[in-house]
Amino acid sequence: MSTLFDRIGLLYTGDPGREEIEHAALVVEDGRVVWTGPSGDDPGADERVDVDGRCVVPGFVDSHAHLVFAGDRTAEFTARMSGERYTAGGIRTTVEATRAASDALLAARTAALVAEMLAQGTTTVEIKSGYGLTVADERRCLEIARGFTEETTYLGAHVVPPDVPSADDYVRTVTGEMLSACAPYARWVDVFCERGAFDADQTREILSAGIKAGLLPRVHANQLGHGPGVQLAAELGAASADHCTHLTEADVEALASAGVVATLLPGAEFSTRSPYPDARRLLDAGVTVALATDCNPGSSFTSSMPFCLALAVREMGMTPLEAIRAATRGGAWALRRTDVGTLRPGSRGDLVILEAPSYVHLAYRPGVPLVTQVWKEGRRLV
Repeated sequence: MSTLFDRIGLLYTGDPGREEIEHAALVVEDGRVVWTGPSGDDPGADERVDVDGRCVVPGFVDSHAHLVFAGDRTAEFTARMSGERYTAGGIRTTVEATRAASDALLAARTAALVAEMLAQGTTTVEIKSGYGLTVADERRCLEIARGFTEETTYLGAHVVPPDVPSADDYVRTVTGEMLSACAPYARWVDVFCERGAFDADQTREILSAGIKAGLLPRVHANQLGHGPGVQLAAELGAASADHCTHLTEADVEALASAGVVATLLPGAEFSTRSPYPDARRLLDAGVTVALATDCNPGSSFTSSMPFCLALAVREMGMTPLEAIRAATRGGAWALRRTDVGTLRPGSRGDLVILEAPSYVHLAYRPGVPLVTQVWKEGRRLV
């Protein structure tokens, strides 16, 4: 079955060779893009969708999200809005609620968030564990996540739980029994490398154990202050360093030279009233930048990639073009994927139709629901 998307006002392909096509058309066949070009030059298809001058972009790729959890942290949010400083301590509150929740409740909550994301144009999402912090709970959280995406991340090293005698004891569990139980359900391994969570030596040990178990590394790095996370990401060949709020010149150089994607999460800065990352500095240094929601109940409870894209343009020095790249192709690179994040022959037929003539409106009209249709593998889902 093939579908022609015709009379596209502006097609953002994400293909560096031909990034934008005005007055365009696109053909998807058997779930894959097979042709893009000017409207009227198409090879024909079984079905036709009249886009009527609207803009079409690739489905958003959200490469950093924490969706398997229970509980609520509105009290923490209210305290922050009253002037208290964010320290990541509330993670333990979510851990307690998640451990007490049934599998059915966790799956239902995850399904609801994935549906929210899809309605806002996200067709590929990464989901982390990290709110169980026991062998059994980390395993079940990843098993639930695997029901929604193939991009699952083992984040047993989120924080040291209060019921564990010492950080060293917990690291032994994370690199031993917990890793063995979780690796079959994960593609990635991640560590929250921050003051109050895991230091450089612990992060290196955990990531190295994950790599040995066949998982690919990524790092929560340099969110709360300057730290070793970015340098470790470069040293260990991580796909991405996520947050990147506090960077030295050496950190920026390490990201650029090692080809590590800097995944920026402006929803976290918005929610915690923290300084935003300087995307302009990274882009000017040749670093590949991705945007993601960091959807979680504590520091960034948003499922909206359009909102994060608008924040990136308004607060982080990105142009609208750079932001749409980061929300699509950049996210795909952060997941080491070549089949999503673009609309070019061979790409998966994941596309978003906007109720707007250009993707610029995603930043120009923040908060307005501009996503009018979402297609995944050539099938309309929204």
